[in-house]
Amino acid sequence: MRALIAGGTGFIGKHLSADALGRGWDVFVLVRDPDSGPARYLRSQGVELVVGDLTQIETLQAAFEFTRPDVYLHCAGWYELGLPRRAHERMRQVNVGGLENALAAARIYGEARIVITSSTTALGDTRGILADESFTRISPPGSWYEQTLIEANGVIQRARAGGQEIIVGRPAQVIGPGDHSPYGHLFRMYLRRLLPPLVWGPDGAFSFVHVEDTAQALLSLAERGQAGEDYFIAGGVMTNREMLDTWVTTLGRKGAFLWLPKPLALITGGLMAPMLRMIGQPAFISPEVVRSSYVSFRYSSEKIRREIGVEFRGARQAWLDTIRVEQVRWGKA
Repeated sequence: MRALIAGGTGFIGKHLSADALGRGWDVFVLVRDPDSGPARYLRSQGVELVVGDLTQIETLQAAFEFTRPDVYLHCAGWYELGLPRRAHERMRQVNVGGLENALAAARIYGEARIVITSSTTALGDTRGILADESFTRISPPGSWYEQTLIEANGVIQRARAGGQEIIVGRPAQVIGPGDHSPYGHLFRMYLRRLLPPLVWGPDGAFSFVHVEDTAQALLSLAERGQAGEDYFIAGGVMTNREMLDTWVTTLGRKGAFLWLPKPLALITGGLMAPMLRMIGQPAFISPEVVRSSYVSFRYSSEKIRREIGVEFRGARQAWLDTIRVEQVRWGKA
């Protein structure tokens, strides 16, 4: 199998690239900077790097022509909550325009299976329902990132209507060592005893899935997924309260968290966001992050389990495995 991967150096993508090599595939990864640390590492493992940029369609066309892939895996995108307004259009160019360019290049080449990594975030808050793939959005977006995923979902549907056979994998809340979501940042602060005991959204619920399981599921979709179908990728549901209880008990910490009321949490997010940006950090505490915590993202992976034979570790086990590795990385074991 010859695979061209966009986003192959990212949080999910680096596992996708390595695991594709482990399956004996010939792996080509589209990169903007072949001299970056992640790109050099993949090259040392046997990946062939192809220089290109999702926002420049001619480089994508050249990548398809050079690699002649059997499968194209689109795992690229800009994920960030609390993004300043001045960066909104740039995120749209990457998450929406980049996908449009990739599908246009794939259409010209016309021979590769297409597997797109989207997210359950594109469908939003399920309001307590454990949703399957028939679910349609019932809530407005809670962040600009979510808005770009809605627009990207429209790109996918238009491409399908135009005849492109596309498989979509929709991971839920992906966690694992090095996770750059707000959950990842907040956990590492807690691990290092830097997180104040002020939290919010105790009843917010998310379907968590480990990043290693996510990569394996996406590769299985490349091999056995049905064109035209969507598949949710999720390990199990956990509330924010249950997640924090897992952190506390696993690390053997004492002391309770103080759950802020939503208005006060929003004020806290508004104060913290510019301070975090000022020191060069993403705004992992911000009004967008706070609003996105008071939701119910409950998604079922029964379809991919049943039809593709993929299994996932549960939400608690995904956190335990993440915590174990992060402890070693930060010398807190």
